[in-house]
Amino acid sequence: MKQTLKKGLQTGLETTWTLGKVIFPVTLIVSFLQHTPLIDWMVHFITPVMKVIGLNGDAAIPLVIGNFLNLYAAIGAILSIDFTIKEVFILAVMLSFSHNLLIETTVASKVGVKLWIILSVRLGLAFFSAFIINLFWDGGGEKAQYGFISQQDAVPSDWGMILLEGLEKAAMGVIQLAAIVIPLMIAIQFMKDLGWVDAFSKKMEPVTEMLGMKRNTSTTLAAGLIFGLAYGAGVMLQAVKEDGVEHRDLTLAFIFLVACHAVIEDTLIFVPIVGSVWPLLLIRLFAAILLTMIIGFVWKKQAHIGKRGTVYEH
Repeated sequence: MKQTLKKGLQTGLETTWTLGKVIFPVTLIVSFLQHTPLIDWMVHFITPVMKVIGLNGDAAIPLVIGNFLNLYAAIGAILSIDFTIKEVFILAVMLSFSHNLLIETTVASKVGVKLWIILSVRLGLAFFSAFIINLFWDGGGEKAQYGFISQQDAVPSDWGMILLEGLEKAAMGVIQLAAIVIPLMIAIQFMKDLGWVDAFSKKMEPVTEMLGMKRNTSTTLAAGLIFGLAYGAGVMLQAVKEDGVEHRDLTLAFIFLVACHAVIEDTLIFVPIVGSVWPLLLIRLFAAILLTMIIGFVWKKQAHIGKRGTVYEH
């Protein structure tokens, strides 16, 4: 037991250090950039696209803020603008697919998944889902009523305060990472030594096979679904080292997780503004499963054709 605890703690600290080296500087940079004209420029850039997906120009504000910062900041922006029920739901779906892009994308790329794959999946699903909802939903034109009023944070008055705020946010990000990753790694180590991980992986085998992955990705999928993309990346880093997860399975797992991660927290966040979150949850799950299955099938088919071609050459 002592050896298990020691190994789990060591793994947790190593993972926290690996991901913390990414999260700290990116959080600090984002804290600075949000006080520059960059967000306004990005809002101006995507405003013309809004009408195509059933949103007015003001919807660009929460979209950019949510992708640049996080879901909480995006919801604060939504609460400060008059939207219809349909517009709020479209924004909720888009933001559930695509939020906190800089940090989560950088962390995911640290595992070895290509940057363009992560961005294509997240942004592609966000805009495609909005287009489909707008195309098929005729209702929702009433003004949205929210369950609470957001609290506005004080804006730093000078660059010294901005630096202090950025350092505080970056440090808290790493502390939060450690508070989740270290106990999670210790728990996983105990489950491995007790044989629970193998038993869980075996039960999850039909699901992982349906998604086109081997069963040793099941722990990573479970961690990402519950705790989020960044913490799922921590488990994935360890899985690559110890479980021999192949690059193909690694990519498929992250395609699934970038579409559908932290489903409990990220979905419940939207309760005050959309009411029932079941449609939001089902859209995320269905899109993640369908996309992963399609890519896994095509990938497997191409590999099979490639092998057959090699045999013919011989």
